[in-house]
Formats: sequence, C-alpha cells, structure tokens
Amino acid sequence: MVSANRRGFLARGLALAGAGALPVRADPGPLPLRRGIALWPWFSLTTEFPAPRTDYAWPPFQSDRPLPTRDDLRRLAALGFDFARLPLDPGPFVAFTGARRAELFRALSAAIDDVLGAGLRVLVNVQANAATHHYTPDAFYDSDRAPMLSVYRDLVAELARLCVRKGIDRVALEPVNEPPQACGSGAWDRVQAGLLTAARAAAPSLTLVATGACGSLVAGLTALDPAPLARFAPLLYTFHFYEPYLFSHQGATWLTEEPFYRWLNAVPWPGARGRLPETLVAVRARMAADRTVPQAEKARDLAVIEAKLRDYAEAEPGPAYLAKEMAPVSTWADLYGIPARHVLMGEFGALRTDARYTASKAPDRAAYLRDVRQAAEQAGFAWSFWNLFDGLGLMDEAHAVDPALVAALGLAARP
Repeated sequence: MVSANRRGFLARGLALAGAGALPVRADPGPLPLRRGIALWPWFSLTTEFPAPRTDYAWPPFQSDRPLPTRDDLRRLAALGFDFARLPLDPGPFVAFTGARRAELFRALSAAIDDVLGAGLRVLVNVQANAATHHYTPDAFYDSDRAPMLSVYRDLVAELARLCVRKGIDRVALEPVNEPPQACGSGAWDRVQAGLLTAARAAAPSLTLVATGACGSLVAGLTALDPAPLARFAPLLYTFHFYEPYLFSHQGATWLTEEPFYRWLNAVPWPGARGRLPETLVAVRARMAADRTVPQAEKARDLAVIEAKLRDYAEAEPGPAYLAKEMAPVSTWADLYGIPARHVLMGEFGALRTDARYTASKAPDRAAYLRDVRQAAEQAGFAWSFWNLFDGLGLMDEAHAVDPALVAALGLAARP
C-alpha cells in the first residue's frame, strides 16, 4: 500500500530517453492477468521484537490477523477475479533458518495451492515492511550496497523456484513493492536488474514484474527505461494509483509527515465546490471528538485542510482527472512498444472512514473505485484492487463482501 513519503515524489511528466527511444523487443508473452485483489495480510503483520533485538516471535505473523478461508477464495473467483496478489513480508523468511524457515515455505506453498485451487492465478509480491525497525525496505534494497540485499536476492531466487513448481501458466513473481528511491534513480535500476537476474536464473520462463522507483507511482514507471530489462522477458510492468490522495487517503492516521490526513472525512467524489462546507463540518466534528490533540495543533491542521480542499475543488477531480493522471503510462508504453495488456495497475483503493461522520461517504467511495477501474480498463491495463481486508477492504471482519464495491469493480454479485 501507499507509504507516508510517496507524495514527495509527485513530480509530473515523462522522464524518458527522448523521441528517438527504440521499442522494447516483443517478449514471449507474460502470464495473462486482468482483475485481481491483494490478499493482505495473510503473510504480513508480523510480531518482531523491539530493538536492539532483530528477531521475531514464533510464529512470526500476528495470530489475530484476518485470513481468507477457502470459501472466501472460491467466492472471489465466482465474483470474477481471475488472480490474487499475495503480499509477503520477507523479514521472517530471512530471519529464520532451518526447520522454521522450511515451515514458513510450507505455509506459503499451501496458501498458493489454496488460491490456485479456487481457480485464481497468483502473483507473489515481496513486500518489505517499512514499519519494522530492522528488516526494512532500506535495509533490503535502497541501493546496491544495502546491508541485506544479498540475502533478499537469494530469497527472490528461492521464491522464483517455488513459483515455477506451481506452474508458470498459473503463478508470477513481483520481487519488490514500492521501491523507495527517487524517480529515475540509477540505484533502483541496478537493484532491480540484480533481482530480476537472480529470479530469471532460477526460473527461466516465469513471468516477472518490474516497476519504477518512487513508490511505484506513475512518475516512477514513466521514468523507467525498459529497454535494458527486455532480456528478462516475460515481463509485466506495474504502477500504483491512489490519486487524488486527498480522497483516497482521507482519515489515514499513519501519514505522520502530513498529520492533517487523520481529520479528513466526507471529502466528496467527484470533487464539488458546493460540498466543501459539508466536508469542513465533518472535519471539525472529528477534531472536536478527539480530546488528546492540543487545540493549537488542530488549528494548524485545519488551516492546511482548508487550503488543500480549495486546491481539490479547483482541480475538479472526476473521471477526466483520473484519465489525465493515468495517461502518461499509456504514452510511456506506446513509446517503448509495450502492449497495454502487459501493464498492471498493481494497487488502487480508498479508505473507509469513521461512519459517525461519513454517512454520505460510501457512495462516493464506490464511485471513485469505479472511475479508477474504468480508467485502467479503458487504457487496456490489468488491475489489482487493494485489498481484501482492513480499512480499504472488500470484506469486513465477518468476511461479508461489500456489494457496492463488487458493483464498482465491475464484478458479478453471486448469491
């Protein structure tokens, strides 16, 4: 999912090699994917010990995290999803050795089998956890001198071998989620090439997924020169899409660098100046209900929110806005001769926010998800919704599917 620092990379425009760029050679064809959903937090939400320790409790994943049942997986397939993206925190797979590491791989193998058994393809996504203190994205792959890059690379190769055993016609591998480097970073180019080299050596015909730096934003993918990556075919290329963040991340408490997001709710979609007073009433209500934050801090955040909402209204966000924000990906793919079907919008979604203040928010959330999904489909891109559970999820804690989201995703509700 989107990280706190990603808006630091919101520079727009194509950082391409120029009008004379040569098309990437045709590849033998990656695994066909169309409509997916992330199965977070199946192999996420760990129980690591605090510093200075660098190990995990056993088992390493929180026992109370929501997990999909086999019935859930079959239901997802019946709704019309054709693949599942399976995020995996690499920390435990690197920290443990011997019998416990083997047990982790057995659990992962069984999970892949369950997804495949439900009739879905699988995209295994290695997703380092920025919230931990030791096994972080920076430690694994912030540069080609990262302290744990070699063990991460070995893990990617081992995962590639596992994927091959499950069938290259059913499983693909995405070695990194949301690289932290700046858009167009040479450091990321070197790291990604090394990881793809390891995966390709382990699995010559497996579909791999490449991405751009700066959190897999549109600007990160369009700054990527795919020509040097052609030797790793079959390849898919991925980007993540949460624009505009003021809508998709309203209520986000983890964006500590931009704390005003925690108060946002009832932000309208499509954006409409006439509804902004309603939004400000809801924001003030949320602030009034929280007695732990000093009034001066609330006043500071409210001033930022008022300015951001004015900008939001000026942008007139709606379907045309989304198409414009996504268009650089199509331009990039056309320039390099990459078929649109080889591009995956690997994440999109929007937070549910507190129902006490957002009774009118649910239809806006569904409308936003519908509009993003349609923009991707009109461009010819595959997509993967974030995610199955939590505040952005398709299912609630009782594993009930939200019918409004099913309709927004263009899926067929089944009894």
